[in-house]
Amino acid sequence: MRLGLNLGYWGAGVGADNIALATEADRLGYDSVWVAEAYGSDSPSVLAWVGALTERVVLGSAVMQIPGRTPTMTAMTAATIDTLSGGRFRLGLGVSGPQVSEGWHGVRFADPLGRTREYVEIVRSALRRETVTHSGRHFTLPLPDGPGKALKLTVRPVQDPLPIYLAAVGPRNLELSGEIADGWLAIFYSPEHSADLLSAIAAGRRRGGGAAPESTQEEALRGFDVVPTVPVVLDDDVERAADAVRAYCALYIGGMGSREKNFYNQLACRMGFEEEAARIQDLFLGGSHREAAQAVPFEFIDETALIGSRERVAERLTRYAEAGVTTLSISPFAGSTPQRIEVVRTLAELAG
Repeated sequence: MRLGLNLGYWGAGVGADNIALATEADRLGYDSVWVAEAYGSDSPSVLAWVGALTERVVLGSAVMQIPGRTPTMTAMTAATIDTLSGGRFRLGLGVSGPQVSEGWHGVRFADPLGRTREYVEIVRSALRRETVTHSGRHFTLPLPDGPGKALKLTVRPVQDPLPIYLAAVGPRNLELSGEIADGWLAIFYSPEHSADLLSAIAAGRRRGGGAAPESTQEEALRGFDVVPTVPVVLDDDVERAADAVRAYCALYIGGMGSREKNFYNQLACRMGFEEEAARIQDLFLGGSHREAAQAVPFEFIDETALIGSRERVAERLTRYAEAGVTTLSISPFAGSTPQRIEVVRTLAELAG
């Protein structure tokens, strides 16, 4: 199991120390550094800066939002960062949610699976430096009723093919990830509840030709990168460690989406926390954010994060490798830059 580092969002109160964390991860031999975007900082700009200040670590977008860019613009950006970094880029994509897609980007959220499929097809075609043409439900290139011309990307990426990852939560999206992508970016990954998730990816791999139809799940997943982002809190008081993650959990379960369509809330329900997820959402959408955080059950946090003493984290780290994780992307939760760097160093030691 490789070790990655998720830097989250630039400017979310910890922007400047992201470079310190990234360069330390590079020095320690981490496999990858991942950067997020929502409706603030964009991931490619931060990754370009991180890439200029590091030497070996892979640069991953987690994610670049599908509604925020045309697929050919995404291919241009991916090829540029890949060439600038000497072949260190991994392209993580996601449709975001209806509130961001429609409220921020002005793109209808309908048929996210179909949009993702077409998007990846065009990105891959462009990165192969083919003359790009596409006629689909969501994208048409070139437009048929104007002066547009089918074009070919002028930049040649270092990697051939350049790896593409999908952020996915629901079962159908997981199957699509296995079918058309090289890896999966997961959130709230619970080793205890991972079997059905990996089974869906394996089914997609068989359907997409990434694995033989008769292959076992282990065989089907071979070569596919499973990359969950896992919060890490080092504290001998495990209850206090859990408290550091509560607001983060409440934001996603309670506030990342409408009452009718919140993928993270649905994920918590599938993990067996139906009543708790409903209460968290009621409190959060009612403006009681502190109470929503307190309503997040310890069991949910403990299943989806690494919390507690160094010894406890070391013991529970093995659960992820045993549950099919190939790259563990840690997210240090701590109050200062030195403390976050200490988390990065400690996990490097524990992971060997």
